Amino acid sequence: MTEAKSGDTVRIHYTGTLSDGSTFDSSKGRDPLEFKLGTGQVIAGFDAAVDGMRTGEAKTVEIPADQAYGPHNAEGRHSFPRDKVPDNVPLETGTQLQLQSSQGQPMMVTIAEVTDDAVILDANHPLAGKDLTFQIELVEIV
Repeated sequence: MTEAKSGDTVRIHYTGTLSDGSTFDSSKGRDPLEFKLGTGQVIAGFDAAVDGMRTGEAKTVEIPADQAYGPHNAEGRHSFPRDKVPDNVPLETGTQLQLQSSQGQPMMVTIAEVTDDAVILDANHPLAGKDLTFQIELVEIV
């Protein structure tokens, strides 16, 4: 049997959970996730976990934050005057918004806090700073 290696396109089923056991993502009920190993299409720890697997093999891996979405960076939080936020933007903690970076690139932010005077936006990935656990099954090497 062939082992998956860097450069291979693979199809996998997965379920990702946090340390409290809650599921944050899963391919259950969907087509398998397809990606090319070793190209940065998935987080580093996930890529490394699939490397060397054989078709039909299943395993559970724990991926530390530094091999997932990195640490939570305090510099990723920014305060904006509340009166500068358009009226049509819902000001609820946890709401995700898409903004444009100074280079014109789209970027996702989450409303972390709302005060009388300011809206605190967090540009960190929602899973930054979290250790992740994945159940992975290699369905196919394409």
